Amino acid sequence: MNASASSQAHAPGKIALSPPSRAGDAAFKFLTWCMAMMIFVLVAVVGWELFAGAAPALKAFGWRFLVRSDWNPVSSDFGALPFIFGTFVSSLLGLAIALPLSLATAVYLTELAPGWVRQPAISLVEMLAAVPSVILGLWGIFVMVPWLRDHLFKSLQKHLGFLPLFQGHIYGVCVLSAAIIIAIMIVPIITSISREVFRAVPETQREAAFALGATRWEVTRLAVLSSSRRGIFGAAMLGLGRALGETMAVTMVIGNRPEISASLFAPGYTLASAIANEFSEATGDIYLSALFELGLALLLVTIIINILAHVLIGAVGREKHG
Repeated sequence: MNASASSQAHAPGKIALSPPSRAGDAAFKFLTWCMAMMIFVLVAVVGWELFAGAAPALKAFGWRFLVRSDWNPVSSDFGALPFIFGTFVSSLLGLAIALPLSLATAVYLTELAPGWVRQPAISLVEMLAAVPSVILGLWGIFVMVPWLRDHLFKSLQKHLGFLPLFQGHIYGVCVLSAAIIIAIMIVPIITSISREVFRAVPETQREAAFALGATRWEVTRLAVLSSSRRGIFGAAMLGLGRALGETMAVTMVIGNRPEISASLFAPGYTLASAIANEFSEATGDIYLSALFELGLALLLVTIIINILAHVLIGAVGREKHG
């Protein structure tokens, strides 16, 4: 019996298998768990460092720092409200500009474009995403801003000047210019993700809609866009996350003035731009600590936006499957 088992174990073409070991599985599970926890550790370390650096400003101004409008390094009087205002206005306006353009582009590339157009267009979208932000900023300040100042902004003020949004002196470098440059930067992100979401829609849904006599637009609206709401929202939130943290291109075209104005033609300031512009010039401890607190505010805003995005995506999913 033993000789027979031994001959089978050493027979040609046979592979001897060692008994299953749980040690390798346990080690692999522990290793992957450690790698996953590193993300939380990294976020915690970044948050702690920002909090430690912001401690003097938190002690001096408290949480009123977030709702104060003063920013005077000479008198060591600081407030983050103009930067928060500039960040949200420019980012949300940029998202409002980019989202329709991105969805239209993704729909065309997925549903309508012929093969000889689709691949070159996709490559161009991906190339636009790879352009460094400082290059877009240089293009913005030397090409886009002069054209906007001399043509589009004057036309907007002429026809819509009765609205507070389009009143005041036209500088060129302003919140609206920053929103446009942000829109250009997030269009590739939203377009690429939306295109993948549309491609994930089963082909049977399109065929069923066509079989019922739907037109191409009705198929796109009912079979594709309607079933892709969660993915579209996720793409928009990723674009907004990129917009909130954008620094160099926005710094070069927004005007960098810490003020709150109803006019989109007025210069503004963002959290990221303030940190990039003034960190090397911060001389006093309170000044430096105030910049750290701006960074902490930006981190908190980003985390809150992502949490809200997950909550809303979950609500849309429950509504869809309810």
